[in-house]
Amino acid sequence: MKVLTVVGARPQFIKAAPVSRAIRQQSQEILVHTGQHYDKAMSEVFFEELNIPVPDYNLHVGSKSHGAQTGEMLSKVEEVIIKEKPDCVLVYGDTNSTLAGALAASKLHIPVAHIEAGLRSFNRRMPEEVNRVLTDHVSEWLFCPTRTAVRHLANEGINKGVYLCGDVMLDAVNYNRKLADEKSTVLNDLDLKPGSYILITLHRAENTDDPARLRQITGAINELPLPAVLPLHPRTKGKLEQYGLRITNPNVRLIEPVGYLDMLQLEVNANKILTDSGGVQKEAFFAGIPCITMRDETEWTETVSLGTNILVGADQSRILEAVHQFNVDFSSVEPVFGDGDAARQIVERLSNDLR
Repeated sequence: MKVLTVVGARPQFIKAAPVSRAIRQQSQEILVHTGQHYDKAMSEVFFEELNIPVPDYNLHVGSKSHGAQTGEMLSKVEEVIIKEKPDCVLVYGDTNSTLAGALAASKLHIPVAHIEAGLRSFNRRMPEEVNRVLTDHVSEWLFCPTRTAVRHLANEGINKGVYLCGDVMLDAVNYNRKLADEKSTVLNDLDLKPGSYILITLHRAENTDDPARLRQITGAINELPLPAVLPLHPRTKGKLEQYGLRITNPNVRLIEPVGYLDMLQLEVNANKILTDSGGVQKEAFFAGIPCITMRDETEWTETVSLGTNILVGADQSRILEAVHQFNVDFSSVEPVFGDGDAARQIVERLSNDLR
């Protein structure tokens, strides 16, 4: 079996690591990095930390408008597929890299496997929602992390090739948590005590590109009562400067983006997590940390229905109210994301079908 894997953004590097390990135990993998995340802090460090092989191809597409970025990726991925002639193309999640890889393969009649299939926010204004819907509808194999994702696909008439396998991010967290304990010094470096701080991540275009929403979020951050840590995404930093917004709260530490092992340590030792990231919502769930999500909807509806995650939008007062009052008892929470064996199941299914 020859698998061509397309990745391009930080969350995909994390998801790809356990699946790549499983593929390479028995088959050939060609790894293509589109360059969607291209600086060292957002890209190279993840390959180094997670022991992902150096990409066979780096397309160096970089930051552009959605159309220009997706179009350039589509053209360049197509060239690689024509050259390598894989048995299937494997894509992850909901980025422009995902859509470009799926479209390039489908137009060349190469079957597509989509990991994290079936997720829906039902907000078509989000580019991620458009990417995931289109990718699902051209995929041969749809690997779903939850039963909810399976139902979403059934509601759209997709029943063939749908597999409930659990979440590959749980595989990654289980594999890397011990490594993080051994290698990460981030708590000491930042002089943080476990359970004493709020971890913040902020990068979604719906928040960073809307000055009114970003102003509300910045206002809430500036009133946080606890110590907080914010690894500042390059896009967010640029937008704060563009809109003349500043984080002035002396309790808040602004730091450069961190590697995955440091991020895991910051997550599992936080008092609460304040985020607009889909991946961080799940990692908070895996770590047993209350999550406050600065979005109006989430693909991970299970975390909300189970009471471990609360949606507060970009509303300053709701954010602060949740910081003060939202607490979670994780002792009776159902493990809805599988048992950490997703990567093996995915590779076994592909191997059986491609024999």
